[in-house]
Amino acid sequence: MVDIDSQFPTGFDPFSEAKDSDDSGTPGAKEYVHIRIQQRNGKKSLTTVQGLRKQFSYDKILKDLKKEFCCNGNVVQDKELGKVIQLQGDQRKNVSQFLINANIVKKGQIKIHGF
Repeated sequence: MVDIDSQFPTGFDPFSEAKDSDDSGTPGAKEYVHIRIQQRNGKKSLTTVQGLRKQFSYDKILKDLKKEFCCNGNVVQDKELGKVIQLQGDQRKNVSQFLINANIVKKGQIKIHGF
C-alpha cells in the first residue's frame, strides 16, 4: 500500500514571505489606518484611529493630536484591534491630514469611515 502523503507534494506558497513581512512599504501591502466616527449621545461624537504600526508611540501621537486640535482623547487597548486612539468630536479630516503631513502613513493607506 502507498502512503497518500508521499504522492502529493507539500503546498508551496510563493507569497508566504510577503504575508510575514510587517513592512508596509512593500507594494501591494493591505495595511490600512482606519479613521472612524462613533455617535455618542445627541450631537456628541467620538473619532477613533486604528491600524497604526506598533513601532510608533501612540502616547506621543495622541499628545500631538490633542495639542493640535484642542480636544481630549486617550489610547484604549482592545483585544481584537490592538491599540486604538480615541478623540473627542469629529476629527476625521484633521487626523488624516495630520498623519499624512507627519509622514506616519501615506495617503493611500488611510480609510475614512462614517456618515
